[in-house]
Amino acid sequence: MKKIAILGSSGSIGLQTLDVVSKMKNVVNVVGLAVGFNIEILKSQIKKFKPEVVSVSNLIDAQKLKKWCILNKFRIDVHSGDTGLERLVTTSKIDTVVVALVGTVGLKSIIAAIKAKKNIAIANKEILVVAGNYIMNLANKNGVSILPIDSEHSAIFQCCINEKKSRIKKIILTASGGPFYRYNKDFSKITVEQALDHPTWKMGKKITIDSATLMNKGFESIEASILFGVPIDKIEIIIHPQSIVHSMVEYVDGSVIAQLSNHDMRLPIQYALTYPERLDSNIQTLDFAKIHKLEFYKPDFNKFPCLKLAYSVAKKGYTLLTTMNAANEVAVAAFLNKEIKFTDIFKIIDITIKSHRILKNVSLKTFFKVDSWAKKYARKIIDNHTYG
Repeated sequence: MKKIAILGSSGSIGLQTLDVVSKMKNVVNVVGLAVGFNIEILKSQIKKFKPEVVSVSNLIDAQKLKKWCILNKFRIDVHSGDTGLERLVTTSKIDTVVVALVGTVGLKSIIAAIKAKKNIAIANKEILVVAGNYIMNLANKNGVSILPIDSEHSAIFQCCINEKKSRIKKIILTASGGPFYRYNKDFSKITVEQALDHPTWKMGKKITIDSATLMNKGFESIEASILFGVPIDKIEIIIHPQSIVHSMVEYVDGSVIAQLSNHDMRLPIQYALTYPERLDSNIQTLDFAKIHKLEFYKPDFNKFPCLKLAYSVAKKGYTLLTTMNAANEVAVAAFLNKEIKFTDIFKIIDITIKSHRILKNVSLKTFFKVDSWAKKYARKIIDNHTYG
């Protein structure tokens, strides 16, 4: 039986992971759960899954939760903060850590988990964008597997099994296109509500806005480059509105291998949890007779400048990746708070990037230093309205 911890169990991926687990009780056991501030959701998860260890963001919530556990006769270790996450992921019984946190908040805990020789099932793009090479090198050193949960990266992983890296001609990363790939009106007038109305996937707010700007696909390109050791120039993005072909790999002989399924995140989650096995699921299978067309289009880089910017930054690498991610986090949060326009997201990221001096001697300390600087700088741009 696989014994897992879920970081971010109250978010979209975390909830879907628990839904998968609830149907595989004889295969996967939940040992640890971590949330930020959704304590009531965590309480319901404790009742259902009975973990041995949990962690929350702040000490006051942890103290209240500890009293609740005692009152309800749950024998659970309750932790808080960054230290709490690290204690959770290093719990001896856990063999796999599902990373469903948003942003870079889980970076230290992932590193702690890898050093404790826990396998990682990752749905977090930002951490791999910021410190992907560092994490992959650490995983290789400790004999740890990094398994992707994103539908696109899970697809690529499945298309690459038992194939040599040298045989890959290119990776074809599919994108639904979000709500605006056919939008021909003024992008500066796009509302938060419009940007959150994704036509295919139901996700958290931050990743949904990233999907609307296509920055998410830029992040995924960088993530694919890191996970599969393929240069960014060998990764092609293609718009596929039906979201049935989740990604493809073209080989040097001209063969293209694709992974297809209905758009349901529970499938890649289950595969990451059961790999190398495949188990039955209750996920609806494809009926090819009902699929009337599969469309593919080239992305419009002028329409989606964040995507173009991500490619440019990926080629330069180093701390510029950290800077881009941090500035994007701040800009997206500001848009969600209705402080800036949709088109200002790109402007703020671009200005922050142009103001950063690339550091090539990269260490974990450097990641955090640059992340902090970029977030403060982007916030200053917003507060001073210096983004044009």
